[in-house]
Amino acid sequence: MVGCRVLVPLGRRLVTGYVLGPSPPLDPKTKIRPISSILDSQPLFPATMVPFFRWITEYYHYPLGEVIRGALPAGLTSSSGWKTTLDPEKKQTTMARYPVTEGPDWLTTLYERNELSPAATRKIRAKARDRKLLEAMAEEGLLTIVEVLTGATTGSKSEICVRLLTQPHPVEGLKKSEQRTLDSLAELAAITAGPVSRANLASLYSGARAALKTLAERGIVTLEEQPVYRDPFGEPPLYFAEPDQLTPDQEAVMATLKPTLGLRKFAPFLLHGVTGCGKTEIYLKAADITLTKGRSVLVMVPEIALATQLEGHFFSRFGDRVALIHSGLTTGERYDQWQRIVSGQAPIIIGARSAIFAPLTDPGLIIVDEEHDGAYKQEDGLRYQGRDLAVLRASLEKCPIILGSATPSVTSFHHAANGKYTLLTMPRRIENREMPPVTLIDLKKIPTVSGRPPLFSRELVRAIKENLAEGNQSLVFLNRRGFASLLICQSCGQPLSCPHCQISMTLHQGRGELACHYCGHTAPSSTICPNCRSTKLVAIGFGTERVEAELIRLFPEARIARLDRDTTLKRTDFLATLKAVHNREIDILVGTQMITKGHHFPHVTLVGVIWADAGLGLPDFRSGERTYQLLSQVTGRAGRGEKPGRVLVQALVPDHYAIRSARDHDYQALYEQEISQRRALGYPPFGRLINLRFEGSDNQLVRTLAEKTAKTGAELALNRYRIEILGPAPAPLARLRDRFRWQLLLKGKDTATLQAFCRELLVQCPAGSGGDLKMTVDVDPENML
Repeated sequence: MVGCRVLVPLGRRLVTGYVLGPSPPLDPKTKIRPISSILDSQPLFPATMVPFFRWITEYYHYPLGEVIRGALPAGLTSSSGWKTTLDPEKKQTTMARYPVTEGPDWLTTLYERNELSPAATRKIRAKARDRKLLEAMAEEGLLTIVEVLTGATTGSKSEICVRLLTQPHPVEGLKKSEQRTLDSLAELAAITAGPVSRANLASLYSGARAALKTLAERGIVTLEEQPVYRDPFGEPPLYFAEPDQLTPDQEAVMATLKPTLGLRKFAPFLLHGVTGCGKTEIYLKAADITLTKGRSVLVMVPEIALATQLEGHFFSRFGDRVALIHSGLTTGERYDQWQRIVSGQAPIIIGARSAIFAPLTDPGLIIVDEEHDGAYKQEDGLRYQGRDLAVLRASLEKCPIILGSATPSVTSFHHAANGKYTLLTMPRRIENREMPPVTLIDLKKIPTVSGRPPLFSRELVRAIKENLAEGNQSLVFLNRRGFASLLICQSCGQPLSCPHCQISMTLHQGRGELACHYCGHTAPSSTICPNCRSTKLVAIGFGTERVEAELIRLFPEARIARLDRDTTLKRTDFLATLKAVHNREIDILVGTQMITKGHHFPHVTLVGVIWADAGLGLPDFRSGERTYQLLSQVTGRAGRGEKPGRVLVQALVPDHYAIRSARDHDYQALYEQEISQRRALGYPPFGRLINLRFEGSDNQLVRTLAEKTAKTGAELALNRYRIEILGPAPAPLARLRDRFRWQLLLKGKDTATLQAFCRELLVQCPAGSGGDLKMTVDVDPENML
């Protein structure tokens, strides 16, 4: 069946293939090799998704098999490999014949473990000299090389369950252990209203396992194997009650949406509502109507942190009909959620960008929350834009899609302005609560400390102190983690940089280490300058860890917590912090952009922004838009409850249009400024971009490949295409993970022409250049670093 995995021969190997349908007509002389085995009894994705996968392959210039492999849960791909096993009886002979001192390193591993894994054997066979040695040892009978299946690491999980066939009383001739087992079984069955897990029964009464065998032989109970779904929630999500009635803005939006829900017709909507206006209730009402029509619902969020909030809302309303798909799940949990979706047990799916590949057979509504967020863009492998694929899938499946945001992307709002999307607006907060007033604080006018402005202005310190005295919660935002941005040597002036990347390392004082946030390299913070061997190192800059430390010094009586990637390595840590905020166990919450989006903290009445214009200096035409979005989102966390809120924003350039627009809660002003600039420069939405990135361990070879590709592209553009080629040039992050990086930007007004040009360029300059050099294609790039 279409959507099933099969194991097929490819050369001398066996690999996983995906059934997409009947093949086109073939030459009668073509030799067809048979499928080795069928791996699935039921499809892993519906046949309706095949055109979706093929479109992705064409648009993003990525292999179809890899598109499908990336869409499916991890751990499902099988292939054949070779395992090497040493004959134990001939071990001494082998070691004498092939001593470690005269052979390759892998001989040591072979003699220590008596075997080599498929991965190790594959590396050995890739080198001609090692392969010949291995084959010679096999021919002498000293070891065996056998073909094995590798790769698949997950699958369905099952457990033995016990079902009671007769009433526990009266049953004659039972031993005490058997009667106690029946009593325990009846107790658990009353709770589960069905079969009882044998493991749970044994934990209640340790003698149950032995007694069950006799009870089953007598026909009193039956033992049966049942699938087990691994719980993805960890602990129950937060509960949210359903409001008594909708606001007038919500009523108006639902009046427009209702006629389209359940219809088999593509209908794109952009829901532009201020923070705290109740967009989530629109999602819930629209989902409820769609379910009554017998169709399923896909809800997408940009990151796991936001999924947690929506999980609570949807789980409160729809219970176990909700499935989750995101990277925070284990491979087993993700596989189980996938199976629940395929089987139709879970008609509502909530997840991050990868949820766009959920195997829904009949989606009736797609919701993309915070549609503006850059996290919808995958930055490695298949570089897809989750929001754009959601619009495509809604078009293919003929269903409505809601793109929701308080700060829509300029491109999406442009589509709404031109009638491509239907614009829905919610300009007022629930209960007509006022948007918080925003005060801008010019950091240039603040008295400096040792030549640098302090972290906190007097106004911000005073505001936090007053808020604490009133028993309210405060939120302090800085989109930079760590204690200090870098360490600089006072003797020679050199910063301590990552040895693998062309970037300075961040000081994490709590962990006592320097860390590279790109490759993960770490070093002790008590170190010396690698350039001049001096010990005079000084910390420069700041991050959320330093902000937290400074707040603890200023307000020792306050309960302070930090929410960033360093403090939320586990999902349970993130949930615990959110719960503590909701329970008013935290007075001041410090965080990065994780705290800015989607969260409803009704007792937060003060928001402080440490450095508002941190992102304006990035080499990115969207930097103004993104700064506005971050500021507007974090501003929206204040005053969402009964008490009004206020916001203090510290900035070095407070007159920048993005910061002024955020202060005035004026999205239209931001949009008009951005759209005029992009129209003049031909940037999206008035043009399309494709970024070609070249990388390798030799900078000169990478540069040569980039220049050769640029020259070929220039000849193509001159003869047949109206395409602008920018570069090649070193990437802003010119070296990462010991690999040098160059890039070439293709810019065109017409999507079809730009795609055709890129396709022809890749034929003449293949992306897989072989060896150490690599060229990747990033269509509609979000990150130009």
